[in-house]
Amino acid sequence: MSLLVLAYPQIEKKDFEWIQSFRAKHDGRYYNLFNPHFTSVFPVFDVSEADFIKHVEMISKKFNEFYFVLRCAQIVKDSFSDYTDVLLIPEEGHRIFVKLHDAFYTNLLEPQLRLDIPFIPHMTIANNLDAVKCKKLADEINSKNIEIVGAVNKLDIVVYDKVSSKTIKEIYLKK
Repeated sequence: MSLLVLAYPQIEKKDFEWIQSFRAKHDGRYYNLFNPHFTSVFPVFDVSEADFIKHVEMISKKFNEFYFVLRCAQIVKDSFSDYTDVLLIPEEGHRIFVKLHDAFYTNLLEPQLRLDIPFIPHMTIANNLDAVKCKKLADEINSKNIEIVGAVNKLDIVVYDKVSSKTIKEIYLKK
């Protein structure tokens, strides 16, 4: 069992449906576990649930809700498996995702920070063992000049065990 912090963004229905239909075809690993999201804290295993929630609540108070725009897909080799992922990367809002991530990895979570893996704010929409297939998917998306505008107004603390996920706390950001 691990704990994560996810941001399930507010996006237009047509964009959500496009992302979900793409994920249904190409995201066999996470499609059934999570809706489209940005990860702010990656799986944490050795921190108590109560301490984790307290830490996330404290840090979250420092952030306002914010907007982002997704215009680009990029492929990245997964650091923990043989898969390659196709990510939608926020062009606008990028710095706030980075600042939020970095703020969470202080104090209680500082020992959890992986300095050997760069943090790239993203929404995973596909993955495959064949990196060339992922590159073709990213190229296909990028040829369409997508523009998905959204907002992050809350963060979900999620319990995850690789076969299921459950939100245990929602934390709303300041307006």
